[in-house]
Amino acid sequence: MELSALEKSLGEIVEKKYALSQLTYSDTDYDTIEDELHDLEDAFNETYGEYLEDAFQRIYDDLCPDNDVLLPTAYIADQYIALQPDAKGRVGYEVKGVAGVPVEADDFGGKDVRLLLLPYPTRIMVQLEGNMVHEAWRAK
Repeated sequence: MELSALEKSLGEIVEKKYALSQLTYSDTDYDTIEDELHDLEDAFNETYGEYLEDAFQRIYDDLCPDNDVLLPTAYIADQYIALQPDAKGRVGYEVKGVAGVPVEADDFGGKDVRLLLLPYPTRIMVQLEGNMVHEAWRAK
């Protein structure tokens, strides 16, 4: 697995989602950016889907075995907050509030548990009640 290519591809999706979140439906660029986003997501799932679905399956087996794994792009948040660029010039992003795919995790007593896929580095995070609480997996 070429991690830098995975990272770049996921980062492009996040950047496109961020750009889309800055527009309104009436903006003339909205449809174009949305189409570009869907193309990026399709290519991402085609190229990295199996690798990431295996990672999610291992998490699901431990955390929420009664749930079904979705396509990797389902775990990418809809809205991001851009951070300052790192030493390589990559803009980092954080997610605030409730985001990601909800899962039924018995160990958390009915609380809102969600899984998210985040870039820089590519990782799967567990969110509990809207707060990031655990890095469940990191691409290697």
